[in-house]
Amino acid sequence: MPDFELEKQAIADGYSLICGVDEAGRGPLAGPVCAAAVILDTSVELQGVDDSKKLSEKKREALYDLICQKAVAYCVAFATVDEIEEYNILNATYLAMNRAIEGLKIKADFALIDGNRVPKDIRIDSKTVVKGDAKSLSIAASSILAKVTRDRLLMEYDAKYPEYGFAKHKGYGTAEHMEAIRRLGPSEVHRPSFLKKI
Repeated sequence: MPDFELEKQAIADGYSLICGVDEAGRGPLAGPVCAAAVILDTSVELQGVDDSKKLSEKKREALYDLICQKAVAYCVAFATVDEIEEYNILNATYLAMNRAIEGLKIKADFALIDGNRVPKDIRIDSKTVVKGDAKSLSIAASSILAKVTRDRLLMEYDAKYPEYGFAKHKGYGTAEHMEAIRRLGPSEVHRPSFLKKI
């Protein structure tokens, strides 16, 4: 289970406001990529917070509200489909992460970032953490905010484009989703560069 060990280590190194950063939606065929940055006080208790992929949708929704209530600061940001197409998915992910960090109402002075690459153009000191959402509570919290926010957006897409089944697959390349794209053609929320093999 994630804990505050990495955050406390950063505080011992002289930092005071540590944000966890994670993304959701790098792999889907549709929709933006979403990133979140969350600053938590290391004395706060957040029962059940874990890597968003290990949690049920119902549990993520409940934890989303709890994280928003208990966070020192949080921000969720997107990079659009057009930006994914223009810059590629990796650079669009960095863009969303930087927007989330910059959008914090209380500014962080250090970032713990899920993964093995530091986003280019980041303006604060940072450290990457492979499988960070299983190690750091602030990264796990950011993974939940990013996932829930993106899933809610895909539910809105489902209401607008019900024939694609976004509510069910959230834009990922399921057999059902790919069949709908072949039958109907892509919608305006699909990522053209991701559809070349369909």
